[in-house]
Amino acid sequence: MAATSRSRNHWPDSKCAKAFWQQYHLPSYQELLNDTVAWLEPHAGEHWLDLGCGCGQLSQALWQRSRGQVAEVIGLDCAAANAKAYERLRQNLNPSPTEAQVRFVTADLSRGLASWPKNAFDGVVSGLAIQYAESFSPESGCWTTAAYDQVLHDIFALLRPGGRLVFSVNVPEPSWGWVAWKSLSSIFRTRRFFKSVKDSWRLYSYGGWLKREARRGRFHYLPIAVILAKLAQAGFVRLEHRLSYAKQAYVIRAWKPESAVQAA
Repeated sequence: MAATSRSRNHWPDSKCAKAFWQQYHLPSYQELLNDTVAWLEPHAGEHWLDLGCGCGQLSQALWQRSRGQVAEVIGLDCAAANAKAYERLRQNLNPSPTEAQVRFVTADLSRGLASWPKNAFDGVVSGLAIQYAESFSPESGCWTTAAYDQVLHDIFALLRPGGRLVFSVNVPEPSWGWVAWKSLSSIFRTRRFFKSVKDSWRLYSYGGWLKREARRGRFHYLPIAVILAKLAQAGFVRLEHRLSYAKQAYVIRAWKPESAVQAA
């Protein structure tokens, strides 16, 4: 999600990162988080990568669900501002992990995965992030899905045979207004009403930017049939999906075949 002169990219901005921290308190996001976590099933000794980790909600779930028995959780995000939030979360985990067990890496998932070691992870999780892998073709003068497709292939290479990918992406033309409407009850119950309204408005504003860019082809809110076809093309099998996030996102699980052979 690197910046481009063709249009501004808000993702690395601290204001954008902090705005999206607030969504974790909304009922719609809690639904999405619960549906994603239900499919993780981390086991003792496993190594996990959390792509587009934000402030680390899914990393926390991996640690807690395994009772601190996973060998490693790496949170990767392009926004350096998320490093501090991730560290605060790490310090509050129970049991307490070492810095090597749960750590943050600043990197762009659109471009930064190909150099990582192959067959290094038992699982990869991603919450509403893969869809923002961006690539611009100077030859054709337009945005393409090349980076999105490459991320899926890179994840396949990172996974060990039998490893799984669990991720969420938005449906085509997501209704941020509907997500906000479904969250109104929680806003009225909060003691910080005016701040919650401000945070919700900021999220709604960034949502408008995301939809505009998606219509230009920069970001990718794709039909589920297209996503499943891309996963199959990358080599994944046993594809499952469900609707979540007030029906504005898909949660998808896919597996790397046990028999897959990946060059080191």
